[in-house]
Amino acid sequence: MAVQITPSILNADFANLQREISRVPGADMIHVDVMDNHFVPNLTIGLPVVESLKRISPHPLDIHLMIEDADRWAPGYAEAGAASVTFHVEATRAPVRLAREIRHLNARASLGLRPATPIEPYADLLGEFDMILLMTVEPGFGGQAFLDVVLPKIARTRSLIRAADASVAIQVDGGVSVETIERCAAAGADVFVAGSAVYTADDPDAMVAELRALAEAACHEVATVS
Repeated sequence: MAVQITPSILNADFANLQREISRVPGADMIHVDVMDNHFVPNLTIGLPVVESLKRISPHPLDIHLMIEDADRWAPGYAEAGAASVTFHVEATRAPVRLAREIRHLNARASLGLRPATPIEPYADLLGEFDMILLMTVEPGFGGQAFLDVVLPKIARTRSLIRAADASVAIQVDGGVSVETIERCAAAGADVFVAGSAVYTADDPDAMVAELRALAEAACHEVATVS
């Protein structure tokens, strides 16, 4: 799959999100973190703001739900027009049913995993999802340091996807920067959430381009070696 860079507005200026989104015209999607102060110890935005962002964003919205009771709330984000909806396996009772409901609403369904949650129990379900999101920090706050210990899980997830002959993207979220993106890409990731790295840069869109180039080069090197 082609490399995708999805800047997270968690690290943007919430007072003017339309302007912040306009600063990254080269992005593939805009990553929107929804937190409820229950599943994670932080509270951000919810469905009304996402509905507003859908009206003004030139990019598709990539919604990351860090909320409890995802079975109840996730379909509403697909109905609001999100291009992709990620829910956490730790917060759903019926992940396959929920993924199918999201897909029925014309959004991509993505399964999120915390750093300590293993991928192996879900190997037989991978084909039910369009994307697997592997957190490379503990979810809840932006600006955290990248957890290298997740790199082997990225590689195992890619191996399981290949074994299943499935077309499933692997997204990584947390601490993605020019120092870490190549390792993620080499391990098998192809969709990259970058918040602090993008929105603290002097030129956020130039940073999007730099991250894309680094990831593409790492993916090409792996493909050449293979």
